[in-house]
Amino acid sequence: MKNVLLKLARYMKVKTELGVLVKEQFLYPQEQLMKVRKDQCQLCIGIPKELDGIENRICLTPEAVALIVNNGHIVQMESGAGNNAKFSDREYSEAGAKIQYDRKEVFASDIILKVDPPTMEEISYMKPGKTLISALQMAKLDPEYITEINKKRITGIAYEFLEDKAGGKPVVKSMSEIAGSAVMLIAAEYLTTKNGMGVILGGVTGVPSTKVLILGAGTVAEYAARTAIGLGAEVKVFDRHLYRLRRLKLNVGLQLYTSAIDTINLRKELKEADVVIGSLRAEEGSACVVTDEMVTEMKPNSIVIDVSIDQGGCFETSSITNHLNPVFRKYDVIHFCVPNIPSRVAHTASISLSNIFAPILLQIAETGGVESMIHYKEWFRNSIYSYKGYLTNPIMAKKYNESYKDIKLLTAGLR
Repeated sequence: MKNVLLKLARYMKVKTELGVLVKEQFLYPQEQLMKVRKDQCQLCIGIPKELDGIENRICLTPEAVALIVNNGHIVQMESGAGNNAKFSDREYSEAGAKIQYDRKEVFASDIILKVDPPTMEEISYMKPGKTLISALQMAKLDPEYITEINKKRITGIAYEFLEDKAGGKPVVKSMSEIAGSAVMLIAAEYLTTKNGMGVILGGVTGVPSTKVLILGAGTVAEYAARTAIGLGAEVKVFDRHLYRLRRLKLNVGLQLYTSAIDTINLRKELKEADVVIGSLRAEEGSACVVTDEMVTEMKPNSIVIDVSIDQGGCFETSSITNHLNPVFRKYDVIHFCVPNIPSRVAHTASISLSNIFAPILLQIAETGGVESMIHYKEWFRNSIYSYKGYLTNPIMAKKYNESYKDIKLLTAGLR
């Protein structure tokens, strides 16, 4: 009887210990097969080298390429595409990109991702029905460009129209932040004795501060104002809308001179300004608020930096320049009218662009491709200006006197 009780005790002890182990096992992380989306597709993304020599940015960094390739997609890059942004072919190759020496191979990709709009020759390399993601730059857009894009039934996606889920414009905002910080550095350069009136941007003890006038109260104005105030300049901001001026004062966190745009007050302030930044967004096709006559009354050697030149400019005297020849003089006023200011700091700007486009490309793949993305994601659909041979943006249609079709109607039957 004693032996039976001992055996029973041992059995109960083993059972108890086994039960504890089983319970503990449930607390450990368990291996499980990852669910694979059946609708996910493989993307082939082409990144060509910019041709004009004054655009230094690139849309994906090597780190972003590695992320995309590791998710099963193909990235084709033209040799030297990242050189001006300080990213080498070797870095991209090690990240998994296919380095191509033939431009036509790159443009044979399903999705072309570039900064500048493609040239007519580059459009001819693209296969019909594929996707183009690039800037649009309506100020210098040739109507022939729209004709060729539609002729090939290319889906055109513009940086300027690209939205996020919250309705913001991530590329515009990101590049505006960079441009806003950079414009004051540009102004400082052209205020020097070598280039202009020979004054320091800001102020020092006993010397009147530099007067900076900013047209527009958006992101460019916010970052420009912060930089100028930090250097000690006297800053005044004008805008068409009071709510933007209130928001700017709140974001900057300092008391600013702000004013609604009116001809009399604006003319007075322009006469006294050392630096004028034009950063108004175009409304109904135009951002111009400073007439030719107003510019004639400005100080000699004062500086105009027209950040809105890609939309036609804030000044009647503005004319597009580039980084090789960035300035010209009119009425003895220095004009800086380069549309791609962030290209001056291409490495920083490229990282910023990459942070936007890498997640979007992965989401396109997860959704099932560009078509599915357009059909199901309204925030993405709003960035389309050309679809299956039709112009789909009403602003462009009005500007170039072309007919257009609502993309919601074009895609309604497929959703």
